[in-house]
Amino acid sequence: MFNQKLQKLGTEHSAIRELFEYGLARKKEIGEENVFDFSLGNPNVPAPACVTEELLRLIGEMPPEKLHAYSSAVGLKEVRAAIAQYIQSSFGVPMSEDLIFMTCGASASLVSVLSALLLPEEEVIVPAPYFPEYALFIEQAGGKMVPVPTDEKFHLDLHAIERAITERTKAILINSPNNPTGAVYTKGELEGLAALLERVNTTRKEPIFLLSDEPYRELCYGEKPTFPMVVYPHTVVLYSFSKVISLPGERIGYVAVSPACYHAQELFFAVRGAARYHGYVCAPTLFQRVVADCQGVTSDLEVYRRNRDLLYGALSDMGYSCTVPEGAFFLFVKALEPDAKAFCARAKKHELLLVPSDSFGTKGYVRISYCVKGETVERSLPAFRALFEEYNG
Repeated sequence: MFNQKLQKLGTEHSAIRELFEYGLARKKEIGEENVFDFSLGNPNVPAPACVTEELLRLIGEMPPEKLHAYSSAVGLKEVRAAIAQYIQSSFGVPMSEDLIFMTCGASASLVSVLSALLLPEEEVIVPAPYFPEYALFIEQAGGKMVPVPTDEKFHLDLHAIERAITERTKAILINSPNNPTGAVYTKGELEGLAALLERVNTTRKEPIFLLSDEPYRELCYGEKPTFPMVVYPHTVVLYSFSKVISLPGERIGYVAVSPACYHAQELFFAVRGAARYHGYVCAPTLFQRVVADCQGVTSDLEVYRRNRDLLYGALSDMGYSCTVPEGAFFLFVKALEPDAKAFCARAKKHELLLVPSDSFGTKGYVRISYCVKGETVERSLPAFRALFEEYNG
């Protein structure tokens, strides 16, 4: 026999991945140009020039046996130093390379940090909508996820967060810019959250930790998001280069523990131990070296801005209800019936592949990933109109 819980999990398909696989098959049947696949957050913009330039330089100058060798478990020292320096110069936080741990993307970061933090049955508050895997990551660490609603524009509802705090609350997990809504939390609301937590912390032996999942940090259409370590000391940042410089398949990211965090060094050691426990030893060394020289660089974000403006404007004009995304590359749209899954099933008949919001912890919406070619967005508009008229004809 095998682990039945994990076997069951392995037979279940992510709604997003299942749609993506359906789209691949459907494109073979009727042609790629006839399928409007908005399922997967897979960047379609090329990586910036620094990535290719650094790859070619490394391959040309460094002996292969060194280029592809193991790094230390925490990552290459010079890479962690480059990241620490970037955080210091960009956000004014006196970050130390000794509090940075290189990981296989933000998911490995989050699994390691949750495993390091949580004791059995401790709780993690998560504003909804949220990335679906959060529930699994918290569960595997022995914790309990406590979803809380956001406001009508999907920003933090501090009253809901305060009501959700209990003596078992260990952390709050935020994601800004947000997947799936594109919301970017303002400095004011983060300062409000920090003030709330500081007030609650006066009644506790240990503080509540703030975990900030930031794979879309630089992917903003207006003011850049506030770095949470600036407003709250007990913060751990989970970062990935996958989305911002279009490297999703390379799986490279990091954990950064605030130097002002409660027992920061001990927490960092626990993260190291958790990563070892889960087998997350040595993030890909080639791309550790690449990202060291690409701090703060982004792919051409204007492509996403144009897609956002076109899609949001067109759908709003048709009569769909949606909130303009402030960051990331997702449009969160109210379904035209209460059952988002049924709505997405009807959308598939128009070759529109949309993700229902149920797995994001919210009912009645769909997520549209507009990290696609501009012509895909343009060609999809008649299908969106036909779908709307099917409900409102």
